[in-house]
Amino acid sequence: MRIALLGYGKMGKMIERVATDRGHEITLIVDEQNRRETTPEQLKKAEVAIEFTMPVVAVENYKWCFDNGVPVVSGTTGWLEKWEEVAAYCRERRGSFFYASNFSIGVNIFFELNKHLAKLMNGFNDYKVFIEETHHIHKLDAPSGTAITIAEGILDHLGGYHTWELNQGDQAPEGVVPVTARRIGEVPGIHTVTYKSEVDEIEIRHSALSREGFAQGAVLAAEFLNGKTGIYGMDDLLALDR
Repeated sequence: MRIALLGYGKMGKMIERVATDRGHEITLIVDEQNRRETTPEQLKKAEVAIEFTMPVVAVENYKWCFDNGVPVVSGTTGWLEKWEEVAAYCRERRGSFFYASNFSIGVNIFFELNKHLAKLMNGFNDYKVFIEETHHIHKLDAPSGTAITIAEGILDHLGGYHTWELNQGDQAPEGVVPVTARRIGEVPGIHTVTYKSEVDEIEIRHSALSREGFAQGAVLAAEFLNGKTGIYGMDDLLALDR
């Protein structure tokens, strides 16, 4: 496949290596230095775009791809308040969009474990749930998109909770899932869900050991999206809803 990379930071460079190792061709690299000079004709040479940038430019990038008939895979977080706008624009242009807050295969299995555990915990009101995420100091959004997905999985399947809030910890009001965000060193990503009572704790945890797992997932998503129209996510790629 011919791939355009929108964003050429650490993730973009890792995706480039994984993609070329899998036999794909990088036909375009766009970053903040050359975005305004890049033409639609250059973009259209690609069969798919993989986008890892910043939330302030992500939506513009998606629309640029939809306008030019280029499917787009994105892992940028922090823009989801505009999800309905992006989804509607994609459908209007008969575009192709694959979005994931985290492309790690292990994390997406973790999402399913999280939802199953939340279902099991219904009725055990002595337990309070907590989410903690830790990432590198360069990550600007907090909490992470992955932590938000985890929180939403809990809210969808565990009674008694109606929202999540950042950095509340033990002080979280009734009905609120507390999410703690830490920024330390070069940590690729650690996510922990804990159910705590007066007598014990239940914990599930995912630790990323490198960014390579995210890059592999993004390239697999690009391969999956090739030839499709519509909106997809990791559940579709991994068939986790089967």
